[in-house]
Amino acid sequence: MMPLVIGIDIGTSGARAVAMRPDFSIAGQSAVRLDTFSQDPRAPSAWWQAVQAALTELLSGIDGASVRAIAVDGTSGTLLPVDAAGRPLAEPLMYNDKVADDGILAEIAREATEPSAAHVAPSGLAKACLFQHLPGIAAVLHQTYWTSGNLSGRFDVSDENNALKSGYDVEARRWPDWIAAAGMRMDLLPRVVEPGDVTGTLTPAMADLFGLPRDVAVVAGTTDGCASFLATGATAIGDGVTALGSSLTIKILSDRPISAPRFGIYSHRLGDTWLAGGASNSGGKVLTQHFPLARIIELSAAIDPTTETGLDYYPLGTAGERFPIADPALPPRLTPRPADDADYLKAMLEGMAAIEALGYGRLAELGAPALTSVRSVGGGAANPAWTAIRQRKLGVDFLPTLSDEAAAGTARLALKGAAKAGLA
Repeated sequence: MMPLVIGIDIGTSGARAVAMRPDFSIAGQSAVRLDTFSQDPRAPSAWWQAVQAALTELLSGIDGASVRAIAVDGTSGTLLPVDAAGRPLAEPLMYNDKVADDGILAEIAREATEPSAAHVAPSGLAKACLFQHLPGIAAVLHQTYWTSGNLSGRFDVSDENNALKSGYDVEARRWPDWIAAAGMRMDLLPRVVEPGDVTGTLTPAMADLFGLPRDVAVVAGTTDGCASFLATGATAIGDGVTALGSSLTIKILSDRPISAPRFGIYSHRLGDTWLAGGASNSGGKVLTQHFPLARIIELSAAIDPTTETGLDYYPLGTAGERFPIADPALPPRLTPRPADDADYLKAMLEGMAAIEALGYGRLAELGAPALTSVRSVGGGAANPAWTAIRQRKLGVDFLPTLSDEAAAGTARLALKGAAKAGLA
């Protein structure tokens, strides 16, 4: 019987699950929308219902007896306070929620060491500080570990990637002393392990609920962003992954950590390697301000990507950029406008490709390795004209992406955990 592992991704719109074999091939997958259960993406009950539904659907198409391990990923920086039994005590603060308490933010700014990702807004540590005074609180958990805690019964753990924005020192591998000086109760912080470490097994109730063996390992997962990187198959130093979604995000696998808070750059730890990157305010959202998606597809077919328009665009929706230029007042540059719509779109695509190249160059300036290859994910990766323009600008190999499902990256961590435990 071929052993299988399961990766679960709980995101802003729903839950996805992937069953993976030891050779990384996919044995099955499922997806369930959150709005099936609730219109409120903050509702932990909806997260859990979506996970249950996705897991049940996945297991209907595979042999549950062959499952050896399960891991979960969630949105980075989404936290919730819980009591000793793991029951939520308040509405979670999501990955993009900012804490408005200037006193908390000032304390963190004063005490935090310069490289700490707790500086990066919205700070996970600020959210934890806000929650810590609730009556009956036993822990502040990341979304990933409240979800996996429902599987294992453990509500006291996190991983190095999720803990990063809460102030965890990934180089020293500990919670630094300055966190207490900033006013945070250290006893409420989780024990931190490496992604891929086994943290427990399914509770008997969960094993019976899903019809799974009782010795299925529950493995430490990661953030959704790290899971998406792992899913692509990028494993070598210098491998880059560009996400062409509503924004433009780049990440590169490095042999050393890179930190530059003013650019919003910090590094996640992946074993003995580091995942560094940044996000531009440019991207697909800017394109759709000018053309509907159907028109973008139509115009792209008329673009000759081997020639240059000669226009020097910096496509932004509004003034302000974070990476690769840190300037909150940087204005959009989208003039002069060609008479032909295809040329206008082409100039914007060229501008975004130039931003991508500048981004990888900025990371190299800060100490990251030179880019050796790129894998592309997101809706823009399907645009052949944009791809050809980007290849010309970057001058490196564009490699196929194994999967664009974050759950597949998390399944890879489940495989790692199963191998460590001698289960697969």
